[in-house]
Amino acid sequence: MRTDARTGTAMALASMLLVQLGLAASVALIDRIGTEGAAWLRLAWAGVILLVLVRPRLRAFTRRALLASVALGVVTAAVTMLFMAAIARLPLGTASALEFLGPLAVAVIRGRRGTKVLPMLAAVGVVLLTEPWHGGIDLVGVGFALAAAVCWAAYILLTQRVGDEVSGLQGLAVSMPVAGLVATLVVGPSVLAGITWQMLLVGVGLAVLLPVVPFILELLALRRLTTAAFGTLMSLEPAFALVIGLLLLGQVPGWAPVAGVAFVVAAGIGAERTGAREQAAPAPVARPAEDGVLAGR
Repeated sequence: MRTDARTGTAMALASMLLVQLGLAASVALIDRIGTEGAAWLRLAWAGVILLVLVRPRLRAFTRRALLASVALGVVTAAVTMLFMAAIARLPLGTASALEFLGPLAVAVIRGRRGTKVLPMLAAVGVVLLTEPWHGGIDLVGVGFALAAAVCWAAYILLTQRVGDEVSGLQGLAVSMPVAGLVATLVVGPSVLAGITWQMLLVGVGLAVLLPVVPFILELLALRRLTTAAFGTLMSLEPAFALVIGLLLLGQVPGWAPVAGVAFVVAAGIGAERTGAREQAAPAPVARPAEDGVLAGR
């Protein structure tokens, strides 16, 4: 049980690190096609990569699992697009603090008695890290950020369900192409004209770094951790951003972000110690077609 928690925590930490590195590596692409265009290119390529590598089999899915996988794809695209729309109107710290309300709500609602203090500790840390009081308020941007928070909460719950019900990476190989399709319908037409072959090639590499590998790690982590522990661990992501900004970009933080790191690290340690699921979900085995199971490919 404790080993599952440690393994799941390590996977979640690795995912957050790769997300921040992927965002840093996307700066040049964002300058050329905008934040939403860069997000679309990553999602579209991620869908293609997982579809080709995993080649999902419909007979591995129950109807409920297939619907959950499709829903996961929709919320994956939504949380990405909505957050990008939010940071176009709000300071990044403000948007990040508002978006974190999603995993925070999951951690509070799903947490066991005696562990609910951890999300509150993490929330204090995130506020100190992001310092939302430094920015102005755009009500439309706030609406986008809050919608992204709802989608992030749904993403956590759906990722765990898909990971429990579908073997291997089959569920992700359905959800990511759906996310890519949704992003293409929403953003693709406005940026396709400006896409070059060089951008397409860069997009492949970025898609592997973010979101392919991080989403795989999160799926595997949620097979081992409770949603409450995972939601609490997500508070460490702004801390990763702060450290990467310091080491790679020379951005020296003030006292409040440093104190915030201490808060979220304390919450993360608590999540690692108490976050194992009572019974880690075994990876399901693909079943032959039967009643209630979609057959064919």
